[in-house]
Amino acid sequence: MKSQVLKPKIYCLHYNECNHSKCTSRKLNRLNLLTIIKKIESPLYKAIILNPFSQKILSIDDREKILKHGLIVIDCSWKNILKLKDLISINSRKLPSLIAVNPVNFGKWEKLSSAEAIAAALYITKFEDYSKLILSKFSWGNEFFNINYKKK
Repeated sequence: MKSQVLKPKIYCLHYNECNHSKCTSRKLNRLNLLTIIKKIESPLYKAIILNPFSQKILSIDDREKILKHGLIVIDCSWKNILKLKDLISINSRKLPSLIAVNPVNFGKWEKLSSAEAIAAALYITKFEDYSKLILSKFSWGNEFFNINYKKK
């Protein structure tokens, strides 16, 4: 019997600033792996929001909150990233420093695509199977794990 993959609800606050053909969150939306939202409204106020300006780093302690309320990634141009400072909330979390492998920002520290950010957050919070499912939809996805989560 195959074990069931736990699938927390994943949302993307999408600012519509990207190249549609390269947008990882749009692809995940087409595959029904995330829901695109235009603003954060109740009941999503309790969800974990991935925000690079947060003072708190995402950890395994956030697992239950993600399972219960969801995970929100923000998709905006890196040129306009400063607008995220206004989104700091009690549930904002930043990821640890990771290397991007997406074709647009390959090899750059902390310039992850939405798919990489979601997968990293899921991996950190022990939703590893779902994390791998997310990145399996991209030809470069497995490389993200090879570079950032090498076995020691």
